[in-house]
Amino acid sequence: MCVVCVCPPPLLCPPQHNEAVRSAAAGAEETAAGCRLPPPALSCSQTMGMAAEEEHAASPREEEWPEAEKAEKLARGAALKWASGVFYRPEKLEGLGQYRSRETQRNSSIQSRLKSTVQSYLEGVSVGLEQLRSAVQEVQSVCQEMGAARWALLDSQDQLQGLQQMRVLMAEHVQLASVVQVLPQLFSVQEVFSHTLQLLRGQQLLEAHVELMMVEQLRDDILSQLHLRGLSSAQTTVLSYFSGLQEINESLAKQLWDITGSSLQLVREDPVLFVTAVRIIEREEKIDDTLLLEATFLPPGRPKGWRQKFYHILQETITGSLFRAARVKTEGSGLARHLAALQKDIVSELRVVKDLMVQCVPAHYNILSLCTATYHQALTSHLQDILRENLDKQALFLLLEWALHVYHSPEMMGHPDLLPEVDVSDLGPLMSPELVDQTERKYVVKVKASVLEWMQRTLEVEFKEWFREEEPEMDHQGFFQSALPVIIMQMLNENIQVASLINDSLQQKVYNMALEELEAFLGRSVEPLALLPTLPAPGFPGQAPQADGGDPQWGTHLPHRRISSLSACGATVTALWATSSHGLLPKCFSSTSESCFPQGSRTGPSAPACAGQKKEPSELGGWWEVHMAPGAAQLQVLVPGCPWLCCSLREALVHCGKEHQKDRAVPKHYISYLLAMLNNNLALSSSVSSLHPDTACREVPVSLQAALDRTQKKACQLLLEEMLLDLQPLCLQLPSRKWLSSSQLVTSICEVIDKYAKDFSRVRKPIFTVLLAESELLVSSQYLRALMQKKMVCRSKEERAQLCDRLLQDATQLRELFSGLGLERQQQSLEAVFALRELICLKDPALLSLEVLGFITKYPDVSDEHISTLLDLRGDVSRDVRHMVLEMMEQNPQVLPESYQPIFSTILVPAPELPFCLRKGKCT
Repeated sequence: MCVVCVCPPPLLCPPQHNEAVRSAAAGAEETAAGCRLPPPALSCSQTMGMAAEEEHAASPREEEWPEAEKAEKLARGAALKWASGVFYRPEKLEGLGQYRSRETQRNSSIQSRLKSTVQSYLEGVSVGLEQLRSAVQEVQSVCQEMGAARWALLDSQDQLQGLQQMRVLMAEHVQLASVVQVLPQLFSVQEVFSHTLQLLRGQQLLEAHVELMMVEQLRDDILSQLHLRGLSSAQTTVLSYFSGLQEINESLAKQLWDITGSSLQLVREDPVLFVTAVRIIEREEKIDDTLLLEATFLPPGRPKGWRQKFYHILQETITGSLFRAARVKTEGSGLARHLAALQKDIVSELRVVKDLMVQCVPAHYNILSLCTATYHQALTSHLQDILRENLDKQALFLLLEWALHVYHSPEMMGHPDLLPEVDVSDLGPLMSPELVDQTERKYVVKVKASVLEWMQRTLEVEFKEWFREEEPEMDHQGFFQSALPVIIMQMLNENIQVASLINDSLQQKVYNMALEELEAFLGRSVEPLALLPTLPAPGFPGQAPQADGGDPQWGTHLPHRRISSLSACGATVTALWATSSHGLLPKCFSSTSESCFPQGSRTGPSAPACAGQKKEPSELGGWWEVHMAPGAAQLQVLVPGCPWLCCSLREALVHCGKEHQKDRAVPKHYISYLLAMLNNNLALSSSVSSLHPDTACREVPVSLQAALDRTQKKACQLLLEEMLLDLQPLCLQLPSRKWLSSSQLVTSICEVIDKYAKDFSRVRKPIFTVLLAESELLVSSQYLRALMQKKMVCRSKEERAQLCDRLLQDATQLRELFSGLGLERQQQSLEAVFALRELICLKDPALLSLEVLGFITKYPDVSDEHISTLLDLRGDVSRDVRHMVLEMMEQNPQVLPESYQPIFSTILVPAPELPFCLRKGKCT
């Protein structure tokens, strides 16, 4: 047992205690020497002294073994340390004998174990030495025998040289024996060729292939031997002798590929022939693999690679039978029939492959996956070829639906008879995302052209109805309406719903297009072509016409005008000048529908005969370019029966208003159709949100709402202009002294307002309120404008009081009228008349500054001219008071609030008349 002790601090001990420590340390030395303790750290003075004494007493053996000496020193130090730690107190000396006996027994045990271990080691060394001695003796005997064998070989060297000739003769004998053995086969090669060809003609392919392999094996063995011996010149003779193999190989290959080409039919009718072809192909593949693995000699024509050729022929057969037929007719229902036939044939052929052909070929062919991938790739290329043509919207929609939905549906690749073995999900999409997006854009362009045409036709029909003798139809609530919003929204909604059958992307594209076209339909601005002048023809092509009389100067060319549709009212546009790179050339525009331009419909002696080639219409309309026929005197735009062309709804309203200004009896029900258009506009505004594909997002775009507001504003403006025409004769009669004495004038005004209010009741409430408010503002501004015309000046105080009473009665009567019609007082502008009356009724002119200050604070758009005119109307304002009032206005400029409704800014004050002056005289 090895003990490591921690040395306590040095203590002063009695002599008997030191003696006991020495004896205990001696016993611990023996223990530590047996245990070979690691070197401890010595800190006691006694330990250091004893270590020094033992160092001088080292034996010669320890000098020979310094490690043993070092270990012994460490053991003694550890023992002293242990003893000093145990016996540093006097009372511990009582157990000294016990410690000594225990350590003595332990040392005896350790020594006995050491002796037994050393003894076993010594015995092993003795055995090893004995074995080494026997090995040395055996090696010496082997060396002696090898030396004897060497001398024996040297003695027989002359006899071995005589055997070399025998070896050469033996090799020649073996070669001649091989040649003699194959001679019957070589002589029968031509006969085998003939027999093999007969077997091929009789479609006995397996037997023919066996004989072919035998002949090829014979040829290849001969060529291999010649190759190994370097006899390349003899190989040409062998190849010439076996030249018939090439014809047999080609004949066999031709029959194999013919069988492969009709494989889908053969597996249903006679699968034996197809299986025979596959077996032959597999035999050749094994021969190719064997020769490629040996890689010593590759015979001519190897590797044949017939399996890859089989795959290629099968793919070519699939592609050619379905996709390399005559040109696909995309017009009408031709494309639909073609896609339906493809769908039926592909599903049918894949069924044959899955149920029959798979059983006729090895599993590693993966024939079903190969055929599926071939159909998929061929369809992808076929659809791309079809999309390169100029397709209509029905064809584009059909292709998108077929590629994105039908192809993966249970009716085709997802058919129950094909699942789960047929899986096209790993083959990628039938149409790439880029191609789908391109096709969707083409479809949107076609739909856009169709929508534009339908909108134009709808607008043409609507424009014609405005000139009918009957009033517009009414709904169940008695509001005027027409079929325009229903037709427009139904058309747009149908196109959006049809697009939703494809995907969300196309639906969003069509939705955006629908909003753009609706906005253009409401607010598109195109100059009416009927206003263009008659233009003289140039002297020769490329020369600009000369200015003559009232014709326009050609220094500024007319802009090129785009025509989208010319079917309006059966109109015919004969020709139109447009600028080009060669100067001014005539452009002839014709309708997309020939029925709109019957033969001989051109009128007028100046209509030229236009000769040219008709071009295809563009995306948004038709363009036709012609050159002027010889002898034509003029080019003229002829639009009989319809003076406007291709305008928006707003422009149609403007043109209808102009026609009505020329003759108020045309259209007969002008106001009724304007009211119907307001209801239509409101119906469009409320229906636009329902077009959005996302029900959670039903906001109307800002630009479209602005177009709706402009259309509504234009219709309201035309109605107010019509009302103004009836009010103006009455407003011209005030102010006058006849007006002061009678209320008949304002009663007549109220009758006009009431008549129009009854008409306005045919529109729905939001528009009715707007019309009522605008009518009240119109009446107020016209009333104030009449007062500002400087037609009257009060002559006396009594006349001024009479004016105040008339203003009060008129304003009160008008206010009660509009209030009774449903317009709240906060929305009325007649309060300005009451405020103006207060300025006139003021008895003390000196207080006008304060009154005017309050007036301009309430109506900040009033000007100095307006106040000056009102002061003139009073007739009692001196020049000083006027100057003071105007100076006060100059010192208190007003700022218009954002929500302020202007009143006086729209009223122009007549300029003062200058006094008459003689020439070279002073003005009086």
